Amino acid sequence: MSEVSRIQEQLKRAMEGGAWHGPALLELLGETPVDLAPAKPLAHAHSIWEIVLHVTAWNDAILQRVQGKEIELDAEQDWPQVKDFSESAWAATVKKLRQSYEALYAGIGKLTDAKLTEMAPGRDHDVYVMVHGVIHHILYHAGQIAVLKKSER
Repeated sequence: MSEVSRIQEQLKRAMEGGAWHGPALLELLGETPVDLAPAKPLAHAHSIWEIVLHVTAWNDAILQRVQGKEIELDAEQDWPQVKDFSESAWAATVKKLRQSYEALYAGIGKLTDAKLTEMAPGRDHDVYVMVHGVIHHILYHAGQIAVLKKSER
């Protein structure tokens, strides 16, 4: 198995499930009702909905970097605001997250193992560190969502 394939497998576990640490991000969201998604049970913490928008933004940004583009997110792109709190908007938000993950997964799959050692566009680290970093980012925020869900009980 190539290193790129192993990275894709780790991304899949972080997003879809099968990781040893607990539920993956999409598993957590599958059990999240629309009324809980915008809740802020912890002072100064982002809502589940805001976190999902944030993870989606970074999945998209890292895909662009994987494709060789130098991209930075401004504050509004980094933490997009929820503007529509309807059930259909929540479903669309989760769908967009899934699409961003699937596109990132495919983009990583187009890399070669040799490409992993090249510098990421505009960064001081290589592509290997970047793609592992996005997986860590997903897991970090999945943990936050798990805590937010428990705090609402």
